[in-house]
Amino acid sequence: MVVLAVTAVLAYLLGAVPFGMVMARLFGLGDLRKIGSGNIGATNVLRTGNRLAAFLTLVLDSGKGAIAVLLARWLAGESGAQVAAFGAFLGHCYPVYLGFRGGKGVATFLGTLLALALPVGLAACAIWAVVAAVFRLSSLAALAAAAGAPVAALLLGYGGMTWLLLSLAVLIFLRHSANISRLRAGTEPRIGQK
Repeated sequence: MVVLAVTAVLAYLLGAVPFGMVMARLFGLGDLRKIGSGNIGATNVLRTGNRLAAFLTLVLDSGKGAIAVLLARWLAGESGAQVAAFGAFLGHCYPVYLGFRGGKGVATFLGTLLALALPVGLAACAIWAVVAAVFRLSSLAALAAAAGAPVAALLLGYGGMTWLLLSLAVLIFLRHSANISRLRAGTEPRIGQK
């Protein structure tokens, strides 16, 4: 239990690193919290028009989730990997470094999934990509990927992570409550829109 508790804390601290804010500062894009949606993730970085910064944010935000899971699995086994996935996700959404006001967790969610179970992660990424390509709505793609991940886990033989994925999906839906309202109203910004 002590090892799992330490794993959770360290994963949270890694997940809390706000790479969107770091990229915005490095590229001179201003304060992300005052741009577009005010979110610190890759989609809002893309709204600044800087594709490289958005890409780097996506890679780093997903990478921190994957690294947390892989290190925890090496140190504490499969239970540690799942604890780290949850910790890193919480860190991104509620980072101590930014007064617990963080991102929506989609890139970190996908990164943890790819590290936890590659087939499930690839399925979730495919769902995101298809929905994003068809509708050009990042939030809708994120919600579809989050909802589809637990189903994919069950279908692909990874039932042991279903409760974790359901918990993360619920948090993603909660973090996207404003997006859901805009989707219903038809006012949600499309991918690439500044």
